[in-house]
Amino acid sequence: MTAEPAHAWPVPPQDGYTVDDLLTLPDLPPHTELIDGSLVFVSPQRDFHSVVIDLLVNGLRRTAPPELRVRREMTVVIDKRNCPEPDVSVVRAAAVRGRKQTSFQARDVMLAVEVVSPDSESRDLDTKPHKYAAAGIPHFWRVDMSGTDEMPVVHVFELDAEAHCYVPTGTYSDQLKLTVPFGVDIDLTGIDEL
Repeated sequence: MTAEPAHAWPVPPQDGYTVDDLLTLPDLPPHTELIDGSLVFVSPQRDFHSVVIDLLVNGLRRTAPPELRVRREMTVVIDKRNCPEPDVSVVRAAAVRGRKQTSFQARDVMLAVEVVSPDSESRDLDTKPHKYAAAGIPHFWRVDMSGTDEMPVVHVFELDAEAHCYVPTGTYSDQLKLTVPFGVDIDLTGIDEL
C-alpha cells in the first residue's frame, strides 16, 4: 500500500513553463514568478520588505511625471520563459490598460526595484538584474537592510545599453535624491513612521 501525497504538485512541461502558463495556471500562490521556465514561489514577506515597498511607492508616486505610473508587485514579461515580479516598477502610463491587467511588457518598464529578502537574495543580486538589463529596462534599484538599526540602503544602477548591463551610480542610506529617471526625493528614515 502507498500513501497518498498531501498535495498534488504541478509537474512542469518537458521544456519548462511559459508566460502563458504563468498567466493561466489556476491556484498558483500569490507573487509566483517565472525564471528560466521554472515557477518560483516566494516566502511570506518580512515587515521590512513590506514597509520599504510602501515607502518607495509613496515617494515615487509623489514625484512621477504624468506619463509614468508606479506599480507594486506586478509581473513583467521579459520573454517566453521569464516573468519576474519586481517589488516596485515605474511603467509608461500608456501601458496601463485596465484594472484587470496582471502584467507589463519589459519595454514599458522604466525602473525595476527589488527589496532583498533572505529567500530571494541570489535572484535579487544576480539573476533579476541581468534579466532586466538584457531586456533593456533603463533603471534598476536594489534595496538592502543595513546595520543594527535595520534601515534601508538603496543601490542605484543605470543601464549601459551597449554592454547590456547595469552600472552603479550611487548608494543612498538616509535620503534618496535623484534626477533620473525623474526627480526623486524620498526620506528613507521615514520607514520608522510606517
